[in-house]
Amino acid sequence: MRPGGVRSFALELARGPGGAYRGGERLCGRVLLEAAAPLRVRALEVAARGGAATHWLEGRSVGVNAVSSDYAAAETYLRRRQLLLRDTGETTTLPPGRHEFPFSFQLPPTLVTSFEGKHGSVRYCIKATLHRPWVPARRARKVFTVIEPVDINTPALLAPQAGALEKVARSWYSSRGLVSLSAKIDRKGYTPGEVIPVFAEIDNGSTRPVLPRAAVVQTQTFMARGARKQKRAVVASLSGEPVGPGRRALWQGRALRIPPVGPSILHCRVLHVDYSLKVCVDIPGTSKLLLELPLVIGTIPLHPFGSRSSSVGSRASFLLDWGLGALPERPEAPPEYSEVVAGGEVAAAGQSPFPPLQDADVNLEGPFFAYIQEFRYRPPPLYSEEDPNPPSEAMRPRSMTC
Repeated sequence: MRPGGVRSFALELARGPGGAYRGGERLCGRVLLEAAAPLRVRALEVAARGGAATHWLEGRSVGVNAVSSDYAAAETYLRRRQLLLRDTGETTTLPPGRHEFPFSFQLPPTLVTSFEGKHGSVRYCIKATLHRPWVPARRARKVFTVIEPVDINTPALLAPQAGALEKVARSWYSSRGLVSLSAKIDRKGYTPGEVIPVFAEIDNGSTRPVLPRAAVVQTQTFMARGARKQKRAVVASLSGEPVGPGRRALWQGRALRIPPVGPSILHCRVLHVDYSLKVCVDIPGTSKLLLELPLVIGTIPLHPFGSRSSSVGSRASFLLDWGLGALPERPEAPPEYSEVVAGGEVAAAGQSPFPPLQDADVNLEGPFFAYIQEFRYRPPPLYSEEDPNPPSEAMRPRSMTC
């Protein structure tokens, strides 16, 4: 048998390009084999693998020598194997033409979201291997994406987040006044595409103008052998107007939209992906005043009229404290995670399924409740001498004569 009997060997997933999986689902597909001539096969198998890995180098000086330490760690989440043609000790002869071998795997109930970082990654792939006698094995490989569900409709993620700080502005070791900052957000959990309403109060008691800013920051933490390596990136930001000396500024729901980013990764032992909202005040001549509020980026959006009702009362009191009135009757539902993140592009092997992080200078001036319908409080009707609802003949009063 000539070794060139395999015309094509490929692997396809039933969900198609760009499809994402979650824990507990079935990973189905098929192996496609086209033989140009009768083909002797010893075995055909498929194997699914997935896990997290971190690696980085740290250098230090020991006398006149430079020493580098190697840090690496790994964690396995998925390991499945299925024989499509079992190796019985005898070869199987396939006729020329196209052959399909379906396969199906049950994924574990919990899987960590796919991720690509500078010092670590979470990857999942499936590989088919064709074994033939006296010929090197033929392999086909396919990468697939896993999204771990993160439901923000939980009490911990629906709780408001708030904080306050103050700093004495100094110049040449002399006090120039006190600058204070307080900030709030209505909840901890958000999904991509949503808008974070930032409520903040900046009180500038110094003698120079200060500049307030806010940003959503992603922090990637890689862990190995008891050491940590972190990388931070700004995913969205906005800047406010300068606050003059002795003046006070109030942000009544400044809008900061979350771009298509990967969800938080909180349950992996070798790497974490965390988010936070950082509100800071740049003070000339002094280090900035920085306030950090934790965020969780989820995949299951807020239910507008379901479980959200449990937090409506607390959110209403939160907004009333900041002078914004009551909640609208029917707020706009946040977008689905798949509508914002999942596009028509296929994530290539070794690349993140999410777009790269970049600074986004978002400066939205509109109020937080811009979606309130116009004429929610309708004006009274125009005055008219004619009764719009005249009484019927039976109800009309009759004139009385003596």
